[in-house]
Amino acid sequence: MSGQLHGKTALVTGAGTGIGRAIALAFAREGAALMLAGRRREPLEQVRQEVEGSGGMAHVHLADVAVQTQAADLVGAAVKTFGRLDVLVNNAGRTYDQLILRMKWKELENTLATNLQSMFYTCAAAGKVMIAQKGGSIVNVTSVVALTGNPGQSAYVASKAGVIGLTKSLAHEFGSRNIRVNALAPGFIETEMTASLPDALKAQYLARVPLRRFGATDEVARVAVFLSSDASAYVTGQTLAVDGGLHM
Repeated sequence: MSGQLHGKTALVTGAGTGIGRAIALAFAREGAALMLAGRRREPLEQVRQEVEGSGGMAHVHLADVAVQTQAADLVGAAVKTFGRLDVLVNNAGRTYDQLILRMKWKELENTLATNLQSMFYTCAAAGKVMIAQKGGSIVNVTSVVALTGNPGQSAYVASKAGVIGLTKSLAHEFGSRNIRVNALAPGFIETEMTASLPDALKAQYLARVPLRRFGATDEVARVAVFLSSDASAYVTGQTLAVDGGLHM
């Protein structure tokens, strides 16, 4: 199987549904061998079957990347399986929508742990591997609200803004080792979550998007392919918004 990622190995967290699933399938179409990670086996196995059904290679590893030891074991499993790790996509995340005056602090901690702290763990483990092999690419999935802010989402926004800061810092730290680190910031994307929104709320969101539609998960995935491939060999430390012009 040839493609932009032919011969490369990739680890995708949160690979069972939504954007993570789309990224995994796009990577497989472009020739990457995949380690699919998440906390629930069934959706990951479904993605694995899709990948293998189209002639690709994929393995499943259950992990809660908010736990440092599990994140490190996940990266270790990918390297043990493939012998190297060319691409890490940090897509695992959770939402928590609440005004700060009503916020439950445990939910704040869980949001920061899943959306931000987990990326410290996976990037540290993958960074060691990529330094040893003299190169690699890391793509951290953030959100366009990290660039704009959003009422009732301060926990989520802060966690995703932290991802951008982490991305820039690691681009500096890893750049001399031929490791690129970039962030991908989706806007309003058609997922299971947006499908359940009331029509009035959908219309309100779409009125803010110059292209007047929600994005498709595959449109986000194609940008992830670009950031992971040699086509972006001179791109690092960037946050690329895939948002239909929402953030301008």
